[in-house]
Amino acid sequence: MTPAQPAGADPQRVTAAGPEQGATAGPDEVLDCLGQRCPLPVIALARRLPDLPVGAVLRVLADDPAAAVDIPAWCRMRGQEFLAAVEGPGYDVRRTR
Repeated sequence: MTPAQPAGADPQRVTAAGPEQGATAGPDEVLDCLGQRCPLPVIALARRLPDLPVGAVLRVLADDPAAAVDIPAWCRMRGQEFLAAVEGPGYDVRRTR
């Protein structure tokens, strides 16, 4: 699990996930959108995901309550795989195409 970023963190910061993610398969990258409001987390997701290889998992950290609905809906509309909401608050998305 990725530690929560402070509310003032750079909203477009992307970090590679490391061994601290635990023994289970974790994200390949983390996109910090904490403090951003709708629709900015989804826009950041849409901009970052195409840069990742097919099969990669991007964890979007977003504390806007709308993200819980918006991110899975975006995945359905764009043919990407929404994996899970995770503590942090975060949302794991796998690039499928």
